[in-house]
Amino acid sequence: MIDYPHHGVNLPLGALHSENSCGIGEFHDLIPLIDWCKEIDFDVIQLLPLNDSGFDPSPYNALSSTALNPIYITLHALGYKEKRSNNSTHVDYNGVLKMKLEWLYRYYKETFREDDSEYVRFLEFDSWLTPYAVYKALSDIYDFKPWTQWPKELQNPSHTQIRHLAKEHKDKVDFYKYLQFICHKQLSEVKAYANERHVFLKGDIPILISPESVDVWMTRGYFNLDYAAGAPPDVFNPEGQYWGFPLFNYRAMEEDDFGWWRQRLQFASQFYDIYRIDHIIGFFRIWAIERGKTALEGQFIPSEEWEYLAQGTQVLEMMLSATKMFPIGEDLGIIPTTVHKRLAELGICSTKVPRWERYWESDKTYVPLEKYPPLSLTTLSTHDSETLALWWIDYPKEAEEFCLFHNIPFEKELTIDTRSRLLEMAHHTPSLFHINLIGEYLALIPGYTWDEPKDERINEPGYVLPTNWTYRIRPSLEEFTANHSLADFIRRIRQDV
Repeated sequence: MIDYPHHGVNLPLGALHSENSCGIGEFHDLIPLIDWCKEIDFDVIQLLPLNDSGFDPSPYNALSSTALNPIYITLHALGYKEKRSNNSTHVDYNGVLKMKLEWLYRYYKETFREDDSEYVRFLEFDSWLTPYAVYKALSDIYDFKPWTQWPKELQNPSHTQIRHLAKEHKDKVDFYKYLQFICHKQLSEVKAYANERHVFLKGDIPILISPESVDVWMTRGYFNLDYAAGAPPDVFNPEGQYWGFPLFNYRAMEEDDFGWWRQRLQFASQFYDIYRIDHIIGFFRIWAIERGKTALEGQFIPSEEWEYLAQGTQVLEMMLSATKMFPIGEDLGIIPTTVHKRLAELGICSTKVPRWERYWESDKTYVPLEKYPPLSLTTLSTHDSETLALWWIDYPKEAEEFCLFHNIPFEKELTIDTRSRLLEMAHHTPSLFHINLIGEYLALIPGYTWDEPKDERINEPGYVLPTNWTYRIRPSLEEFTANHSLADFIRRIRQDV
């Protein structure tokens, strides 16, 4: 992995669409994307999290630390024949999920065989699978209300009670197990295909988990529910951010040799070669907000440097030993220098967004590209940031200053030539990895992005918006992978200078 530089694309799987996909990107849509990456000399596909998040399109609000989201199942691989429109700017997430679950239940009733040898082998994952399936069944029965609103006798289940509930609600439990079997099979097929073509899949491991998740329901002791995680105030969010996720009880996790984390990572390693460690600073210290208080009233826990360095080091060393996946840390934002140093000592890649890389503690000038450490990833934008086009519109003075510093001619409108120069710059830093949002490459071709630049944004942190997490790529897979001009553009950007 570290012998030569790697280049790739980053995207939410749901943003893809093909002739056969049903309203959202699906597992098998990755196969032609892998071929395309191979053609343009890219070898990494980075995906946003694929965990089951129920009816919330945010992949970072997972209902399970392991289970995959059945919305990504490729229905045509199961015999589905109908077409579904993929022309809107955003995915109708809830509509697609409802349609798919209804069709998949019919498919389950027609095809499920409990003694199928492949399915029986899959059941070896049962340590998480049965509790998850029971949780999903009960969620159906109680109209998708949080588990805190279920009958009292179901709010703190024992393993014996889980086994009893699995028998009591066998049909629903088998259905949700079967969906995970299909997810596992299809994504495993994609991983095998990528390996054959020497393309690496990079997954995303969210640091936190929904308070309504099966994990919190089943293993309450691993979580501190007295606080909610968030982010402190900064120049972009002066009121701070309240995320609502519970904190970890690391002492309880340590007593179990961090079994929850090890299981989570080992499951992910079946599908990914590389993984993004989300909000890596949070393993050292996290902005903790007492329930009922605002983000402004939060505090860092732990607060002392010696304590948070020890905690973060212990947790990350455990994570590094749990699998062979290559780690890349999301270390953006306000990060203590000592933490940056510790991540480098642990051999964890940092993330560099050139427009944010400045000497903030001195003269605030940009960090020269040649100063980026090799153990890093360079990217021009992220799923939480403005795209290049939006940045150009919203922060023109900053964009001009950036271009002048990097000897790139500045124009008031972001031209294809300037975009190409910026992408070329991002692919030729000393970083080991060079990965950009797929939309930044598609924008090289007129008509391949939406007319309104804001429709190209994946998420706007701190706001609950119908456009968050429902971004759809404008051209179909068939269209952009067959575009020779786009391929030529990217090859020229990628070529060594």
